Amino acid sequence: MTETKRVAILGSTGSIGTQTLDVIRQHADKFTVEVLTAQNNSNLLIAQALEFQPNAVVIGNEANYQQVKEALLPHDIKVFAGQKAIAQIVEMDTIDVVLTALVGYSGLIPTVSAIKAGKQIALANKETMVVAGELITKLAKENAVNIYPVDSEHSAIFQCLVGEFHNPIEKIILTASGGPFRGKDRAFLETVTREQALKHPNWDMGAKITIDSASLMNKGLEVIEAKWLFGLKTEQIEVVVHPQSIVHSLVQFEDGSIKAQLGLPDMRIPIQFALSYPLRFKSDFERFDFLRYPQLTFEQPDLKTFRNLQLAFDALAKGGNAPCILNAANEIVVASFLKNEVGFLEMSDLIEITMEKATYIARPTLEDYVESDRETRIITDQLIKSKV
Repeated sequence: MTETKRVAILGSTGSIGTQTLDVIRQHADKFTVEVLTAQNNSNLLIAQALEFQPNAVVIGNEANYQQVKEALLPHDIKVFAGQKAIAQIVEMDTIDVVLTALVGYSGLIPTVSAIKAGKQIALANKETMVVAGELITKLAKENAVNIYPVDSEHSAIFQCLVGEFHNPIEKIILTASGGPFRGKDRAFLETVTREQALKHPNWDMGAKITIDSASLMNKGLEVIEAKWLFGLKTEQIEVVVHPQSIVHSLVQFEDGSIKAQLGLPDMRIPIQFALSYPLRFKSDFERFDFLRYPQLTFEQPDLKTFRNLQLAFDALAKGGNAPCILNAANEIVVASFLKNEVGFLEMSDLIEITMEKATYIARPTLEDYVESDRETRIITDQLIKSKV
């Protein structure tokens, strides 16, 4: 192991990727950037590469390869293109940790490759655990790979468990902001627009995760991810709505004690902890002041209005490839909602119908997950087209 950690960032131009580079910028003596990847944003990828001088970059969209290659040619930075290259680049000997910040299902295969290559994982791509949590945890164990959660809620649980690994968890409590439509009824949600759904009250995130947050699907995906990250049963996972987003999640132990991790909504804190663990590096991030938040409130999620959270619990209870189906259907309906092709409430209806129609597999292999994802997307797409 080198003195500095050599980091590969998959999805460096997105919200998590850019904030990771901010963390690395602040701790240039502790981290170096070995690999950067992006799907389409070639201009930002080039700018990042010129600043951080990685060994290699990958642009997922092969149409942008020439532009990136020509820009970086004088700087001795290797340039590759395509989805296969993203999955292969993580196997480089010079990488210590892979931070996976890809959006959605696209993170699965590169994460599998990184684990098989023995790389430590800083996981910001929850869909990897949603789609194939059982497989990923098994692979990580076989390859002696640690998975450090980057999601603020799972990082909070992980931080609460430091020093408690021998003490059984009674339950965990994931907090949800409630999104921009907290407290609204179905009549209101019938007419909400893309623009309204993209206005999150507390967090600045990419479009897909912001819509997931508004529909509570993001919390549903986090429930499934938590099961696999922390070895829990479905009944050990609870969700409460906490509008202030200060308490990031809680762990209750068998003696009744509860630990919580608190802080201002700033993704750089869990990112930094995932990269620095077991150490905590000094930061200049804004500090939380209790006097500015005299009230922290908690309430039950409305599962009848925001049905996605219930659908996620249902998929988790069913097991097998059901969460994979849920995730693929959700990715299609969110993309359609962002194009104004389906309504906000229709997303849940389409996901539910797809879950009934898609082929269920009780003990899926990696190939089954890939096929299940493909089949589900076709089914959901056809449902949307028949509606239109």
